[in-house]
Amino acid sequence: MNCVRMVAGVLTWACAVSTALGAERATGPLKVHPANPRWFADGAGRAVWLTGSHTWAGRQERGVEGTTPDFAYAGYLAFLQRHGHNFIRLWAWEHAQWMQFVGSDVPVRYTPLPWTRTGPGKALDGKPQFDLSRLDDGYFARLRERVVAARDSGLYVAVMLFQGFSLAKNRGDKTKGNAWHGHPFHRANNVNGLDGNPSRDDTGNEVHTLKLPAVTALQETYVRKTIDTLNDLDNVLWEIGNECHAGSVEWQYHLIRFIKEYEKTKPKHPLVGMTGAPIRNPEMLRSPADWISPVGREYLNDPPVADGKKIIVVDTDHILPWDHNPQWPWKCLLRGHHFILMDGYRDFRIGSPKEPKPEWDVTRRAMGHTRRYAERMDLAAMTPQDKLASTGYCLANPGVEYLVYVPAGGKVTVDLSAAKGDLATAWFNPRTGETHKGTAAGGGASESFTAPFPGDAVLHIKQVQEGDKQ
Repeated sequence: MNCVRMVAGVLTWACAVSTALGAERATGPLKVHPANPRWFADGAGRAVWLTGSHTWAGRQERGVEGTTPDFAYAGYLAFLQRHGHNFIRLWAWEHAQWMQFVGSDVPVRYTPLPWTRTGPGKALDGKPQFDLSRLDDGYFARLRERVVAARDSGLYVAVMLFQGFSLAKNRGDKTKGNAWHGHPFHRANNVNGLDGNPSRDDTGNEVHTLKLPAVTALQETYVRKTIDTLNDLDNVLWEIGNECHAGSVEWQYHLIRFIKEYEKTKPKHPLVGMTGAPIRNPEMLRSPADWISPVGREYLNDPPVADGKKIIVVDTDHILPWDHNPQWPWKCLLRGHHFILMDGYRDFRIGSPKEPKPEWDVTRRAMGHTRRYAERMDLAAMTPQDKLASTGYCLANPGVEYLVYVPAGGKVTVDLSAAKGDLATAWFNPRTGETHKGTAAGGGASESFTAPFPGDAVLHIKQVQEGDKQ
């Protein structure tokens, strides 16, 4: 199906972005692109830019016991396709009940978990205790089904392994839920006599360190099983954990190395990521991870230029959760970063609505539009060249191709001195999807362009090839 129509000389992307994007199966596994390490490379060696709306219940059920409906995963995948997205984080939860954002009397449940609940004793949530010597095959079968479904929907998946919010983050406020009380490694919750919090400070923080060899061994067994379950799939990335505490750095480094060592025995070697908050950027940059998600509002408002030492996936979750802006994906792409959005998609805390918040659609669509430009360009040859455009946002293969972002709209000056001969130009309106085509001449020190519509704008400039000339 052709998504482009001509209306009064203006190209319009009239149908859903997903018709042009996301229909093909995700291929890989993704690697660091050998020629341009800011980008991923797929199984065919093509540069890949990742973007997507991720949410909390895609892997395990999450919500108020007996009230929150089960997560409609197929509908979620269709929502992502509709907006032209190609990436999600598949969240992991380590605990069975309670949440630090709501009262301790609210039974927020998380199910299933990797270990079987056999009893005979009762855990703190009143359900059977966990047997930590027995992994639950049903949990891993469900995980595999979801990753396969994502692959078939054209989506890459960061499979999260651990969860910082499964330990105590209620800062001692006993009126709020304490997730550690629902953790299988709490001494009251397992039949094996394991005590994951020997300091008895009621946080469980030791679980995300290397202080307890018995805990580390159990975690490694779980990680091996996860790798065994998914290793034949092409759309997998690994993420060690979400917002694990500041003392977890060496533990995360250990797990990154553990995964890479174990994958040497496997046919495929998915990349491993480390994400921030409260862990800071220097600790992630020093890590053995292949990709990271940094912290700092500058990564949204005025991102630093990526140097290619790590693949950077800018995630609003670690910067400005519960917020969105359609300019963010464009700014990230043009500075050499990937972009993903923490989306409150049908979350129980906003009443589990049948439809996600429609006011966020402008950003969701912008992510799909940005991805379309990343795919239509020779992305592997494109690097951030902020000095070539007066706005400071330019991704370019100088002399061949330029993508310029104009956040405030209006005029922009572009240095085209490296370009020789005729150039094709196109202004893209991120709000309407319209494209206005034109021409320019290379060889000059700079040329000024003015957007033919108000508001932010995208300018694409490309050298005209001999075969394109009439």
